[in-house]
Amino acid sequence: MGGLDFHAPVEKEQEDAGVVAHNTRMGVILFVIYVLFYGGFMGLSAFAPQAMAKPILLGLNMAVVYGFALIVVALVLSLVYMRVCRVAAKK
Repeated sequence: MGGLDFHAPVEKEQEDAGVVAHNTRMGVILFVIYVLFYGGFMGLSAFAPQAMAKPILLGLNMAVVYGFALIVVALVLSLVYMRVCRVAAKK
């Protein structure tokens, strides 16, 4: 390929240890929040399956609503993580 030098050294981005520590801490906190939410789903499924079968929203049972909520919460937490990491990187 003309003009491409694949053997040129690549500069590694310097990461601030404080920013990395902050991002790691935020990631762990948000992960724990999600695990607790998911644990609630698993606990209800295992120990209260009759509760999961009851319709709660627009004729949908709790299992379906909770399952979709798990997806939405995962997306929201990822957006929160991106936001708090961006703020930490700007400081």
